[in-house]
Amino acid sequence: MTIAFTFPGQGSQAVGMGKDLAENFAEARAVFEEVDEALGEKLSDVMFNGPEDTLTLTANAQPALMAVSIAVIRVLQAEGLDLQSKVAYVAGHSLGEYSALCAAGTFSLADTARLLRIRGNAMQAAVPVGVGAMAAIIGLEQADVVAVCEEAAAIGACQIANDNGGGQIVISGEKPAVEKAAGLATDKGAKRAILLPVSAPFHSKLMAPAAEAMHAALATVAKSDPVVPLIANVRAAPVTGADEIASLLVEQVTGQVRWRETVEWFAANGVTTLYELGSGKVLTGLARRIDKTVNGISVSGPADIEAAVAALMA
Repeated sequence: MTIAFTFPGQGSQAVGMGKDLAENFAEARAVFEEVDEALGEKLSDVMFNGPEDTLTLTANAQPALMAVSIAVIRVLQAEGLDLQSKVAYVAGHSLGEYSALCAAGTFSLADTARLLRIRGNAMQAAVPVGVGAMAAIIGLEQADVVAVCEEAAAIGACQIANDNGGGQIVISGEKPAVEKAAGLATDKGAKRAILLPVSAPFHSKLMAPAAEAMHAALATVAKSDPVVPLIANVRAAPVTGADEIASLLVEQVTGQVRWRETVEWFAANGVTTLYELGSGKVLTGLARRIDKTVNGISVSGPADIEAAVAALMA
């Protein structure tokens, strides 16, 4: 059995996440306290108790999701997990890439929290609210989605943001162009084309100011090569050097999250089991739709951790 750990992205947040971990494990409590200290505020209180609209803010959701993921892995490590000997690769969806890198030792927990706060604020500030949009295109081949984006780009920026697999591709850009692309996708036979309730056009070239902010922020933090290779979002292939990883994290802000290709890469390279560490089960569901030969397992609460420890330590 070859194992990879995956880490969820924005949209997996929910009020109450991490609370059962904090109540049951000292290691999890320590993670939440360290993130609170790094940010200079009680983010954990928002995570555990809400309100939901505060948790959903990009600048809060990003470090909060990372904190839950790292709480899970710290508990697993306290139970005896050695990442380097048990896990072949790590990967994360968008902000989850930072969680993966924290888990693999590239960034400290405090630095990861601060980087994600900067990232969230920079992404939110890059484009005025209402200027950009994102839409999910369901049931259309990637080549057709590329074609509708190229046609719509005549009136404004429009590109693929996430290739999530299972027939779901998310597009991003200027609102009129995204709306035009969504209509064109329906004309081409998409089952659905749904505008998403997001606050900014993530993973589009409109995020260039946020990419510049992350280039500056990443230059200031200590970084180490990950103890296991990262399958990078924008490359869907393994990366092992800290400096190259930092440059790919900058590219990721305006580039495509190639998640379908990431799971396909895992399947083609002998990975049999993907453990999704953190809030929700989004990546586990996507893995099932992308390649049924890969077993997806979500680990978010105490019962999941108990089962994962039994399997990983067998």
